Amino acid sequence: MKKFIILADLTCDLSAELREYFGVSDYIGGIIHFSDGRDFDTTLEWDNISRDEFYKALSNKKMQISTAPASPEKYYEKFKAYAEQGVNIISMSLSSKISSTYEVAKLAANRIKEEYPECEIYCFDSYRMSGAFGLLVAYAHELQREGKSMDEVIDWLECNKYKVHQMGPIDDLMFVARRGRISTGKAIMGSFAGVKPMGDCNSEGYVSVLGKVKGIKKALEVTVEYVKRAAKNPEEQYIIISHSDRQAYAEQLAQMIENEIKPKKVFVSDVFCGCGTNIGPGMVGAYFLGDEVSTDNEAEKEIMRAAMESRA
Repeated sequence: MKKFIILADLTCDLSAELREYFGVSDYIGGIIHFSDGRDFDTTLEWDNISRDEFYKALSNKKMQISTAPASPEKYYEKFKAYAEQGVNIISMSLSSKISSTYEVAKLAANRIKEEYPECEIYCFDSYRMSGAFGLLVAYAHELQREGKSMDEVIDWLECNKYKVHQMGPIDDLMFVARRGRISTGKAIMGSFAGVKPMGDCNSEGYVSVLGKVKGIKKALEVTVEYVKRAAKNPEEQYIIISHSDRQAYAEQLAQMIENEIKPKKVFVSDVFCGCGTNIGPGMVGAYFLGDEVSTDNEAEKEIMRAAMESRA
């Protein structure tokens, strides 16, 4: 069986602990731009900018921050390094509905295939982002470690990408308002009232708000209840808890899930610059596998109603 590498982009938000556990040996970075003139490569580390500095900048109304995927040339050079070694490639990308990363990867892959026709490259569109994308990356590496072939890993990914769910609150409503997703008035009122919007993935990888609760304690309780009801055989799963500058809440949620659900293993990871720029500070989310996401999240809305009633 020919050797293959799994290459995800950095929006998978897998910490060093997760990468070591699942054997993630390489990934593809991106670019971040600050309106004060700073530009640098983004990684799955807090090397070019600290977590505190990054999220502080996001909270600054005067600072404009944007991200971009690695260039087609960088993708080409990364793919070429493996093609020259005779290694096939599964390229895993952030949802094409959210970013151009998937198209950039395809451009580079087509160029490689012309120069190295013996190299097989499969470009996988995850239709997910952050921890939801990272969960797919983690399972892909575990399947590879178990000896599954490239085709078997691809088949699993394509069959399961719409089954990745998330649940958890976001508490920085002012950032959400600045991104144009709610009005400033609603953000102010919601902040005063302690309202925490909570959502799950839709079929394109965006998060649809399914409910709102008051207070972080209640939000975490409802999150655990939602995971209980929506996850398929959770005791056999890995669950990733991702957070954007909410370490304490993330660790609390992880402990609650370990105590009440007892999955195979729970991980806590940061949301790094690539996704953090769009998510903003204040998010805590649990990522897990369930049934395929339903049309317009109708099934997920019913699960959310039941979870909120149960924890009322």
